[in-house]
Amino acid sequence: MRALVTGVAGFIGSTLAERLLSQGHEVVGIDCFTDYYPRPIKEANLETARCHDSFKFIEGDLLHLDLAPIMGNVDWVFHEAAQAGVRASWGSSFEVYSKDNIVATQRLLEAAKDARLQKFVYASSSSIYGEAETYPTSEAVTPRPISPYGITKLAAEQLCYLYWRSFGVPTVSLRYFTVYGPRQRPDMAFNKFIKAILSGDQIDVYGDGEQTRDFTFVYDAVSANIAAAESGPGGAIINIGGGSRMSVNQTIAVLEEIIGKKAKMNYQDAQVGDARHTAADISLAQKLLGYHPTVRLREGLEKETLWLQGL
Repeated sequence: MRALVTGVAGFIGSTLAERLLSQGHEVVGIDCFTDYYPRPIKEANLETARCHDSFKFIEGDLLHLDLAPIMGNVDWVFHEAAQAGVRASWGSSFEVYSKDNIVATQRLLEAAKDARLQKFVYASSSSIYGEAETYPTSEAVTPRPISPYGITKLAAEQLCYLYWRSFGVPTVSLRYFTVYGPRQRPDMAFNKFIKAILSGDQIDVYGDGEQTRDFTFVYDAVSANIAAAESGPGGAIINIGGGSRMSVNQTIAVLEEIIGKKAKMNYQDAQVGDARHTAADISLAQKLLGYHPTVRLREGLEKETLWLQGL
């Protein structure tokens, strides 16, 4: 297969591209190197993919690229590109989130209308649920985002469904629950926690630390993407969780054991837009994709720690 991966220099996009290449697929990657975090980190993410003859990289913005010829030459699309970050999405920044998360997705879908794609896999987020009605949360629960970021991810998800229903674009939306692992963005919690413990710096914890998350290792998220491309039904919206729900305080305790050092905690006020809890009901992913997470939290944290230590 020939696959297009948007946001290919990012955490999940680069890991996905490498998996596809290792399976013998051709990959076209697009990234515009937004300034949300330093470009050298993203360039390092691409080093392995760039060594493959079957990889082609296009540096460009989805808002401005001529997408039709690109889409006309691929079988699968994995739309990982987005402006990330719940806490940064308020105020004047919302315009950036609207363009990069909603308008860019709409442009891709417009180009997909006339392409002969086998699958268009969209990276959605558990942020669309907000403070969910029930835990674990199934796809039947009404989305009620509590952050501007969550609003934009839900809007793009709805666009995917709209283009499937109206034009037959074979979309599948995957709602990721807190993906972590090697290459995790530097603004994300585990990346910050591990570096702080290693260096002896304080860890900023927003709230009392008893908030919980369903953590998904990046390799499992990648497997879900490929399964969605191979067998996901058009128009489907599917939770992708890791089956490792734990509180922030508990995860820090696990990191202390792995690293062999005590964390210095600095508790601060909870942040607007942060959900208190997340937990994925993945029964639909199991049924439709044969998805079963394979990496438990401690093992995944060990892998991310080794990566941050350069080992």
